[in-house]
Amino acid sequence: MAKEPTSKSQIFLKKLSQMEQFTEAEQKHKIEEMDDVMKEMDRNDFFSLFTNGLFNKITKIIEENGLLIENLLLLLKRIGYLKVLKGILLYGFEESSLNKRIEKMIIEEEMKEEEKRNEKLLIDICECYFLLNEGIFSETLSICVPCLLKAALKKEEDEETQKEKEIALLALSHIDRHYFFRQELYLKEITEIIKHQQKHRNLTKLAYQSVWKFLINRFCTNNFLEDTIVNELHFGREAVRELEELTRRIDWKKKKEERRKETEEEIALKRWLDVINYFIPPCKLWNEELVELINSIVQLFRAAKDNHSVISNQCIYPLRNAAEKRNMKIEDLLKSGAIDAISEEMHRRTLNEGVAFECLQFFTTISRRLEEKKRDEMEEEQRKATKMEIFEKMEEEGYEDIIASFHGVISIRYKYNRELTLNNSDYFVNV
Repeated sequence: MAKEPTSKSQIFLKKLSQMEQFTEAEQKHKIEEMDDVMKEMDRNDFFSLFTNGLFNKITKIIEENGLLIENLLLLLKRIGYLKVLKGILLYGFEESSLNKRIEKMIIEEEMKEEEKRNEKLLIDICECYFLLNEGIFSETLSICVPCLLKAALKKEEDEETQKEKEIALLALSHIDRHYFFRQELYLKEITEIIKHQQKHRNLTKLAYQSVWKFLINRFCTNNFLEDTIVNELHFGREAVRELEELTRRIDWKKKKEERRKETEEEIALKRWLDVINYFIPPCKLWNEELVELINSIVQLFRAAKDNHSVISNQCIYPLRNAAEKRNMKIEDLLKSGAIDAISEEMHRRTLNEGVAFECLQFFTTISRRLEEKKRDEMEEEQRKATKMEIFEKMEEEGYEDIIASFHGVISIRYKYNRELTLNNSDYFVNV
């Protein structure tokens, strides 16, 4: 009688429990095997496996000398790396004895005299700490941030160094965006990394995206970074370049059922869209590079909309946020195809409530802005012409019926913070 297949979680746990039986080299080999198992896990399995109990179990294995520290850090780095890429929140680590042990190791290594300090070990510990933790970090920030930036500033081109830089930058990008810390701790180094990449293009896609995510996360609590981000480092131009290159690398013709797991390009694209969405609301500066960024998001939406609803849905959020920007002209949204893109999304049969809400908010914002009077007569004429063009588009698409149908989904009005009006005329541009 054939045995039932063993789950990936059980395979992982079995290999972990056998660690004390192996030599240092054998442990490393087993960790490689465990890494392959984790890569194949879906989000639910991964989330269910890595609990407070499992991390406490790892602590016990260390205390019994069943797992060497270097191999422990190798294992934790693999767990943290995949956890961040899979977009999973694991609060079990924060509450575990292992987290306290890692924090203690960081402080103890930092306190050593410089000649006795193991820099490689400190980098590894800091990476594990940032990748596995969620939320705000403690006083270890002042130790870990400079340490990881130093690792990311290495100029060597070999594959191993590039991977080390990628993990260091990914760890930095995971620092909670609501946590404020001094520019002196990171700005000079981050600026150098971005400018070096713009000149040499030698970072991996994930590493470069992570640099920007780290910087935009700091912008969320520090508006003084705006000029550096927009005008010195040209975020809009760089984001356009990365979006367009990643878009070209993905086979958009693959059906959903054919996508066994996300590619590196798909993961990087989703992370870029998150970063852009964090950036737009607090941004007061606006230029042609950022207008072009909106155009690129529309093109990405069109590429993804048939067979990759996760990415196409993510495109809606920055477009809706752009519509609310006073310095983003309605005419630019119209020319970019953003209005057509939102219209197409609202026709989707499987449209979820959250996206429906964002689409309706987009048109409410457009209508409200076009109803505002302009002092300049030329601006007023342009406004009227734009209103007429948008109204004709909306009339052609049968918007009254579409909007009325969404009001039948009552939960939209209660699930989200901002209520939607039940007056259909509020979603139209009355000339």
